[in-house]
Amino acid sequence: MTLVGNADSLVIASRLDDELTPIGLALGNTSGAVMSYKGKYRPSNKHKYRGDHTNIIYRSLWEKKFMHWCDRNNNVLEWGSEEIIIPYKSPVDNRIHRYYPDFYVRARTKDGRIAKSIIEIKPAAQTKPPKRGKKKPRTFLSEVKTWGVNSAKWRAARQFCAHKGFQFIILTENHLNV
Repeated sequence: MTLVGNADSLVIASRLDDELTPIGLALGNTSGAVMSYKGKYRPSNKHKYRGDHTNIIYRSLWEKKFMHWCDRNNNVLEWGSEEIIIPYKSPVDNRIHRYYPDFYVRARTKDGRIAKSIIEIKPAAQTKPPKRGKKKPRTFLSEVKTWGVNSAKWRAARQFCAHKGFQFIILTENHLNV
């Protein structure tokens, strides 16, 4: 999966035979958003939402912006937020837990196909293994645990998506232009 974009848009593309094939999702300029806050989102196009449209919770302004984009984009046929459950084994306690990916999106691609995607929105810093640096041991340990749990979730999500014919995409502030 490759994400291609500039300051005003994001095109999500998949790598097929070493060439980029856009699947037709493009975000408008989302600058000005900050990774924080929590609230309820009220969709304008309730028919597009899969799940309880009266209880859509965003946990960051990045998620809220993505919800708004899904709700208003004509190529997005349906979407859901934390409506899919994927079991995963945590490396921290070696037990099975439930992963609720941020978004499910079914969208029309530029070539007219229908693509289904599971999308996770995370700070870029949480998408890479932590580096020790000059951090306090407690901070570094926390980051290692977060990275381990996220990696396990994403591994399970990729397997789920491969089985269902979906794409798994991780979006960061860099992709969202914030």
